[in-house]
Amino acid sequence: MRILVVEDEPRVADAVAQWLRGDAHAVDVVHDGAAALERIGVHEYDVVVLDRDLPLVHGDDVCRAVLRDEPDAKVLMLTAAADLDDRVAGLALGADDYLPKPFAFAELSARVNALGRRARPATPPVLQRAGIRLDPHRREVYRDGRYVPLSRKEFAVLAELLRADGAPVSAEKLLEKAWDEHADPFTHTLRMTILKLRRKLGEPPVVLTEPGVGYRIP
Repeated sequence: MRILVVEDEPRVADAVAQWLRGDAHAVDVVHDGAAALERIGVHEYDVVVLDRDLPLVHGDDVCRAVLRDEPDAKVLMLTAAADLDDRVAGLALGADDYLPKPFAFAELSARVNALGRRARPATPPVLQRAGIRLDPHRREVYRDGRYVPLSRKEFAVLAELLRADGAPVSAEKLLEKAWDEHADPFTHTLRMTILKLRRKLGEPPVVLTEPGVGYRIP
């Protein structure tokens, strides 16, 4: 998934981003509401992890902007205030979930992944096609019963290709979903990842190139 973390405490933001990247997500980080609005206007996010008390633009206003401009995105709101009225107010704005600070990273990850499943069209818990079996929760991939060890980026690219159910996926979309905003679209990063993925999956080749269109698994 592509995730935006909006948190004004840099150490907290970096820790959250590092944890979520461990789940093979592409994560962008900003530290104020104005920067969050800028990113939302540029990228399509599956989930926004949003601190409510932000400088420059309040988190409530950022939440409203997400609902207006990215209706398919899900919002997980964070706050240091844990009282019931505050939680109800956050959810009333349209946030999809609410997590008071301090929180356990494992719970944060579970909530983000649950929201991500709601942000997409329904897909089976285990993705299977062309002899490939990918379990997103166990982070395991098998081809014809053989375990295939993949890096986080290879896993994320393969998951996007399997979710497409045989349709081609553009290079732009793969970069959008598997890398953060620092990825240079003019580098060979994606091509090298595809080459490594093909090599690990073995013969016969299963990740096909559609010239001028993208990649697909038939």
